[in-house]
Amino acid sequence: MSQTVKPILQDEPSYKDYGHSRQGSVRAILSPPDFMQQMLPENVFLAMLGLERKRAERSNKKFLLLLLDADDATSIESRTNILNGIINATDAVRRDTDPAGWYKKNSIIGIIFTELGAVDDEATVNKLMERIREVLPTHVNKRELQYIHITAHIFTDESDGTPSKIQADPAFYPDLFYQYKAKKFSFLIKRAIDIVGSAAALIVLAPMFLIIAAIVKLTSKGPIMFKQDRLGQFGKTFTCLKFRSMHANNDLKIHQEFMKNLISGAYEGKGDGKTKKVFKMTNDPRITRIGRFLRRSSLDELPQFINVLKGDMSLVGPRPPLAYEYKEYDLWHRRRVLEVKPGITGLWQVNGRSRVSFNEMVRLDLRYARSWSIWLDIQILIKTPLAVIFGDGAY
Repeated sequence: MSQTVKPILQDEPSYKDYGHSRQGSVRAILSPPDFMQQMLPENVFLAMLGLERKRAERSNKKFLLLLLDADDATSIESRTNILNGIINATDAVRRDTDPAGWYKKNSIIGIIFTELGAVDDEATVNKLMERIREVLPTHVNKRELQYIHITAHIFTDESDGTPSKIQADPAFYPDLFYQYKAKKFSFLIKRAIDIVGSAAALIVLAPMFLIIAAIVKLTSKGPIMFKQDRLGQFGKTFTCLKFRSMHANNDLKIHQEFMKNLISGAYEGKGDGKTKKVFKMTNDPRITRIGRFLRRSSLDELPQFINVLKGDMSLVGPRPPLAYEYKEYDLWHRRRVLEVKPGITGLWQVNGRSRVSFNEMVRLDLRYARSWSIWLDIQILIKTPLAVIFGDGAY
């Protein structure tokens, strides 16, 4: 969650211009070189934020990120004094164990409040905001306060599966944006490959689209296309397209219950002892006769080239989950949704598909996100046709 606090207005009560440390002693205003050195460097602070985020994903323990933004003060002469005052104020509200540093060098100061425990999120934010609003005017004059914007962000497992509560707070993922900036040219090439590849596929496969559409329409009642809300990068919802492979108006609870057991590890896979286990519903009563063929051959997913062309998906990336699947995720599972755009094919598809457990699938997705390159995408695209032809793990 995050709460944004508007700049402190000029008509708020004025305070005497003095500063106190946590021990109560009078503290001198720092010179620019001193306060620059007092804050953790941007790369160190962001690395610590990433580490704390991953720790929280594993332990399910909340932490709070407080950001004090003075970016609006870039054009005024007293910007140094404002930043200096913010730094003094942060010293008064944080514990010795709470790291403080540059979230954005010379513009945004961040504090990581760790180990929040089971306290109420709203009460924690309100208390902290009250404290920082009380302390700031003792270090920054009334005129300069209007240039300071304060936001509080709590990293917690608060999603209930509804789209409005799924989208991740980008404030916790500056490393992903820096990664994009560092590899901007490579990402532009990836997008170009997506556009050219999906457009070419739609043109070449147009006759097949017509044949499949006719078969779907003639063999069962219902629409030709199956449209379903899926989660893209950072939990952004988009409409995923597929050829309909199920009976119309089927019961979603069957799949919801199965995915709940699969994600939690309660479902240990199905096998006959001779072949590797399958981690998917192998006898789904919702699927039509022609739908089973479409799924085994992956032909039902051809319309997703339209999603790729629109930019909702990529040719290569993790499969986009449903909201009710995301609801069952552990925090570390959610990184597969956050760290990279979803795709039609990926490491999971060319490494066993449904013969891979859910946790292993997530690890493959995270490995792809960590080691992504254009060459890796090309390798996966080359392997995909063979995976589709042999159909190992396809159901």
